[in-house]
Amino acid sequence: MTQEAVRVRGLRKRYGDVTAVDGVDLGIRHGEVFGILGPNGAGKSTTVEILQGHRSRDAGEVSVLGEDPGRANRRWQSRVGIVWQDESAPAELTVAETVRHFARYYPKPRDPDEVIALVGLAEKAGSRTKALSGGQRRRLDVALGVIGAPELLLLDEPTTGFDPAARRQFWSLIRDLADEGTTIILTTHYLDEAEALADRLAVIAAGRVVAEGEPASLAGRAQDRATVHWAEPDGSPHSTETDTPTRTVAELSARFDGEIPELRVTRPTLEDIYLRLIGQEAN
Repeated sequence: MTQEAVRVRGLRKRYGDVTAVDGVDLGIRHGEVFGILGPNGAGKSTTVEILQGHRSRDAGEVSVLGEDPGRANRRWQSRVGIVWQDESAPAELTVAETVRHFARYYPKPRDPDEVIALVGLAEKAGSRTKALSGGQRRRLDVALGVIGAPELLLLDEPTTGFDPAARRQFWSLIRDLADEGTTIILTTHYLDEAEALADRLAVIAAGRVVAEGEPASLAGRAQDRATVHWAEPDGSPHSTETDTPTRTVAELSARFDGEIPELRVTRPTLEDIYLRLIGQEAN
């Protein structure tokens, strides 16, 4: 087994006169959660569809689990799980019937009851899909994505439309799958989701990878200047940017003789970095 589950070099795809993917390079290690970020039309969906084997490419080299997805056979397909943005479960079947039905498509599926429990639907096993909440239906989609015991799981905007509680529950499920050793590729517009789940991120803009790295250090984030915020004795807010926030706090502490009112030390958020990378700086 190579170190990389996914290797992409010089990937290109055009639609008529429009270049959707313009020389993308990616390397995704076995067992990691890898997030792909980018605005609509940036090329991330096309890239993921090529990795899935559902869209052809015009140029470049692509290896997913050691094979070219453009020429892969059914055996390779059984090693890759996909959770589409749109729901795929039949509305009239129960949860248990649906998972058991899809299990028959795979040579070595996981135990359906184990998978239903893994996604937190054991108590809903006898319920019809149409009676489930939105979050529960999304959990069922994940069950269908992992029933074949995939080595690689592709998640396309998995929590779109979730309420905050359902999103946090879903995050816990993804962490459980990652702990089992599943390689996960996640596309999302939620930057807090990417920061919470991804070991590494790639930001795609205008068909190119403009940054890649860990969320905490993406595009030099960890080295960016800090901002120290505090309130003066009259209550007026103040702040200053500095490369030495510890020294600034010490100086303020001496001036205030101890407690510094409303003290906060912040660095650029992932959203700040993302907007900078895609050329949409916040005003």
